[in-house]
Amino acid sequence: MSIDLDQALQTFIAEARELLQDMEESLLRLESEPSDSDTLGAIFRAAHTIKGSAGLFGLDPIVSFTHIVEDVLDRLRDGAMLISAELIALLLESGDHMQELVDVVAVQGGQLDSAALARESGLRQRLQTYREGTAEPLVPCVTAVNTDELTQVCGNGEGAVASELWHISLRFGGDVLRNGMDPLSFLRYLNTLGQITSIATLADHMPATEAMDAESCYLGFEIALQSTANKATISEVFDFVRDDCLIHILPPHSKLAEYIELIHALPENDTRLGEILVGSGALTPQELEDGLSEQRSTVNQSGSAAPLGEILVEQRAVEPALVQAALDKQSQIQHHKHKENRFVRVDADKLDELINLVGELVIAGAGANLLARSCQNDALQEATSIVSGLVEEIRDGALCLRMVPIGETFNRFQRVVRDVSHELGKDIELLISGADTELDKTVVEKIGDPLMHLLRNAMDHGIESPEARLAAGKPGKGRLSLNAYHDSGSIVIEIADDGAGLNRERILQKAQERGLLAPTAVPSDQEIYNLIFEAGFSTAAAVTSLSGRGVGMDVVKRNITALRGSVDLDSQLGQGTTVRIRLPLTLAIIDGFLVGVGRASYVVPLDTVQECIELTEEDRRATRERSYLNLRGEVLPLVFLREHFGVVGCGARRENVVVVQCAEQKAGLVVDELQGEFQTVIKPLGKLFSALRSISGSTILGSGEVALILDVPNLLLQVTQQQAHHPKHPALAAVEG
Repeated sequence: MSIDLDQALQTFIAEARELLQDMEESLLRLESEPSDSDTLGAIFRAAHTIKGSAGLFGLDPIVSFTHIVEDVLDRLRDGAMLISAELIALLLESGDHMQELVDVVAVQGGQLDSAALARESGLRQRLQTYREGTAEPLVPCVTAVNTDELTQVCGNGEGAVASELWHISLRFGGDVLRNGMDPLSFLRYLNTLGQITSIATLADHMPATEAMDAESCYLGFEIALQSTANKATISEVFDFVRDDCLIHILPPHSKLAEYIELIHALPENDTRLGEILVGSGALTPQELEDGLSEQRSTVNQSGSAAPLGEILVEQRAVEPALVQAALDKQSQIQHHKHKENRFVRVDADKLDELINLVGELVIAGAGANLLARSCQNDALQEATSIVSGLVEEIRDGALCLRMVPIGETFNRFQRVVRDVSHELGKDIELLISGADTELDKTVVEKIGDPLMHLLRNAMDHGIESPEARLAAGKPGKGRLSLNAYHDSGSIVIEIADDGAGLNRERILQKAQERGLLAPTAVPSDQEIYNLIFEAGFSTAAAVTSLSGRGVGMDVVKRNITALRGSVDLDSQLGQGTTVRIRLPLTLAIIDGFLVGVGRASYVVPLDTVQECIELTEEDRRATRERSYLNLRGEVLPLVFLREHFGVVGCGARRENVVVVQCAEQKAGLVVDELQGEFQTVIKPLGKLFSALRSISGSTILGSGEVALILDVPNLLLQVTQQQAHHPKHPALAAVEG
């Protein structure tokens, strides 16, 4: 079977980038939780996997550099040095360079430039000091149980025995002599496997003379054995008396390191802890059976099973370091299997092609439904109805394939906040919520840059220095929060800070100086704050490397608008600022509600529709005068789509109102005809129509006609602006009263 090396290399590049992203997130987590051994183990495994995979393709620059990083991480795991902010910063920089090396591989024939080579040289020197340096161990030395002759155990991160001798703790059962066994014969046989260098006889179970039984054995031994035999061979010495004795066999330091290496090298077949330990030779099958038996008895007595690893350590069958190594291996196996079971790597272009085909299927299905209804054939209508249901399920399934959690994007900003806050000399933490909220992959990819700019702007302009915060009675540490949630068929992303807030008067003054507002204008707070999204607008007193040139906020708004989204801002002086971005869940297919105005058709996103009501003749006359409707005591502003879009022709004899809501805003769309629900395949408008404000796209109906998709958030924004700029009609006051 031939292997497509180019395809395999592309897979390596994609997986390496994912692993480097995981490494970065884990390093940031380790900085705040330095005692988290699981996170440290995950970082080491990521580096080890990248190095191993790069070696398969002969990518020596990646292998060489990653090997040094791996050695430093290994020393951290061993407890040979402490985790510090400087080391975390170095490892983050090393991860960036590994990313650069992978990017060079992605560009065939590419090479690092001189600046990158100089950075690598500096990183290698700094890593080498950690690689070769000595630091205070993390785990204190302890001494094993009983007498001075026992081997001293020193915690070096592996819990390893300091000497090169086997340590055997032996307690003979009371019936050994009655069963015809001579304890000394076992010791003599043990001596044939090597050399007993020291032995301590323990008589702590010896009873008083008057209670002593001459046929009972009360002795125990602590033995130091020099031998090249393995644990299984030494354990076999005591097979005949195992049921009557307590036996613990601890390997020497060299064996312990060897077992850990064997555990790491085991194939990823068995996921059970005991099998991993037995497979490496660190545990005998009998010791495993004893441990499992103890675990079963624990379950029977208390109803909850004790962890097998704890039981084996308590029975002194295996060292804690070996259990931890086996647990790491178990976690690695489960992680890989979990990824294999959950994910199939699919090219994004193929996914987009599938979505396009599903869209065409939806349009074709709508046409078939229309023909079936016109034929007045019940059987045909039923058949097309079933097909429509299946098409809808296929549509939802295909769209779900492109839905990804926004948390993957949010987590990338942890590094940005860390680096920028250090650069600015500020202490800022990032709080993330709603990370599981899903939206279209295309939206996620395009929203990253606007979010990045808003976060940087908040850190530079919004959050004050620690001294200024303390002087204002705030905590010295600033807080940035990212939140995402679903609302009315859209996703809302909030970027909030607890900084100084926006200076309303300064923004107003700047806007008037630039001619954005007339000197006599009386805008609302919301309109004033949204002026910062105007091109070139900035109130910064000084230009920094991050912001202050008035470049970027207009681009942020333009990029969000291009995604059929909207952005607004709320601020309180001295308390902070919140930016809300509202985006559609998908850019491909939505459920719509079809309405008619004259001969034109419009699609209202179904998630924004609250209800539909028919206008009475009295209501029609009243609404023409005031453009408001009394909806069960609630003032409902109306938008007459005929006038709004300039539809020619006489008005219909009957009119209906489609009540729509987005966020806290609500309005009624006055239309001629309600045509029902409709699966809408969104077709983007050309550049010629990019300036249209109330339209977000178009779609093709089953009849082949084109219908325009209404931009409900934009329509509601226009209604709000009209309310703010026009005095209330006396009739409105009567409704509100």
